[in-house]
Amino acid sequence: CVCAGKTAPAPAPAPQISGSRSELCAPPLHSRINGWSLPLHGFQLLAWLVYSFMAVVGFGIYLPLLPAPWSFAAYALIGAVFVLHLVTHVAAVTIDPADLSVRRRKDYSSPMPVFDNTKHQHVIHNLHCTLCEVDVAPKAKHCSTCNKCIADFDHHCKWLNNCVGGRNYWFFFITVSSAVIGMFLLILVVLFVFIEHYVNPAVLRTAPQFQSKTSPVKGNGTWLVFLPAAPLETGSIGLLALAFITVLLALAALLLLCHLLCFHIHLLSQGISTYEYIVRKRQSPNLKEKEQGPPALPSNGATTQVQTQQYITDRKQSIQIMQCSYSKMLDNSFCEGTKIYKITIQFHGFQVIFFSVQVWPKVHFRS
Repeated sequence: CVCAGKTAPAPAPAPQISGSRSELCAPPLHSRINGWSLPLHGFQLLAWLVYSFMAVVGFGIYLPLLPAPWSFAAYALIGAVFVLHLVTHVAAVTIDPADLSVRRRKDYSSPMPVFDNTKHQHVIHNLHCTLCEVDVAPKAKHCSTCNKCIADFDHHCKWLNNCVGGRNYWFFFITVSSAVIGMFLLILVVLFVFIEHYVNPAVLRTAPQFQSKTSPVKGNGTWLVFLPAAPLETGSIGLLALAFITVLLALAALLLLCHLLCFHIHLLSQGISTYEYIVRKRQSPNLKEKEQGPPALPSNGATTQVQTQQYITDRKQSIQIMQCSYSKMLDNSFCEGTKIYKITIQFHGFQVIFFSVQVWPKVHFRS
């Protein structure tokens, strides 16, 4: 899911707009009504493809192989979860999440200018959207993908091809939750069939079609799928290979869905949206840098007999000061002696060396 809102705080001054709102925007485009508006996103098609695959494989191949009464319980429980997911998924995609004032005024048949963030940073100022030309709620954000203001904006979801806001957030949340539960239960069923195929295959052959006199199943290597409506024969290799692919795909989807579900449970516990979470994350490094001032450089030692070493650690910075050498020059040169200090500064893998030189002039005495 990708955040696409653009807004500004309420007290922020409005930008200077000369003439018309065209200075804010790119060439006009039609605003999206919901997730069914063209063009459809690739992630949206992938989500429906995975759902269809799991439904066909689960209810057509592996659930019919379960022995009674487990088959009845599995049909009822997994069937209810899949139906719940289907209803909430369709609702989350179909609902128009736009702000109430936008839905009252907006004519989706006519194109509207698109916000160009290369010219201006924000499009909503003092709770007024310059593009939608309506007053919006405090938590409304203008989505550049949907090209309209979204009520209680959370994020723009590519899997739904629709924005998630106050009107469809709970449908989105139940969609993710039901997907997690459905994937987990389906993995358990497929693993049970996979294990029993080797341990006790007779447990999986309790369906009447396996003992039919008209078309009896020949050998333990032959299995029936799409029971009881349209039984088709297949081999053990095909049954097990499909089970392996199904488990891998379901595990990958389950990991992603669990991560997303846990993230939104965390957001609900904090009482913030995805958009607010991202804004806080972007602002937190800047606040830390302002609170922490630059480290002070230590002063050089005055005594040549003492070697001074000091380490200051701040964001992987290390400053080392040491006395390097001492030499006397006894010829007729310009000085009597010289102290040389070497200061080494290391910062993120870079090294900078400074030299501090202290000179004693040579004094000539005249008789």
